[in-house]
Amino acid sequence: MASKFRSGAVAYDKQGRCYVVEDVEDGIVYCSAENGVETEFPETALVTEAEWQTRHTRREPKRRPVDDRVYDRVRASRVYLAPTGKLDAAAAQHALAKVERLLPRFLDFAAVIAAERALDADGDSGLADLSTVKCREIFDAAKPETRASLVAGLIGSPPHVFVGAARIGDNVMRAMLNKFLEAYGVEFEQFKGAPRK
Repeated sequence: MASKFRSGAVAYDKQGRCYVVEDVEDGIVYCSAENGVETEFPETALVTEAEWQTRHTRREPKRRPVDDRVYDRVRASRVYLAPTGKLDAAAAQHALAKVERLLPRFLDFAAVIAAERALDADGDSGLADLSTVKCREIFDAAKPETRASLVAGLIGSPPHVFVGAARIGDNVMRAMLNKFLEAYGVEFEQFKGAPRK
């Protein structure tokens, strides 16, 4: 049976990671990742670029404009008002600055995710076309400890570990951010590719 994959074509795995097809033989797709690492998959574990685009387009939720009251709800939500434990404000600010330097636009992404989580508590998540600029204003107005806790939650780290990692050096923080990218790289790339409104 002929394969739907051809040499040189783009293929995606179930996590949305992108590969270039090198060869297909006996139901196995041999491909290379963006970093040049060669790997192989059963053909059933991959989708073509067209299939990936079709699935993503179908999942795109309907959006509606947002009035300013939505941002007031985000600002007053538990996401921003919940206690953050004992974090040093200066250390938290240092960790946030390091993340911004190592992965530009990540704090924008974190601000939008925090707003979506706040709205999710009210049953409104995914329905509104949130402004990155307004979400970031709310995020930046919060205490550094709160912002560091939100970022730590997004990358799957306890807040004190995230803040402490910033003191050690760039490599530890890069490793944390790479774990985030493994899980949410596709969504983050789409976010970065969209205009900042």
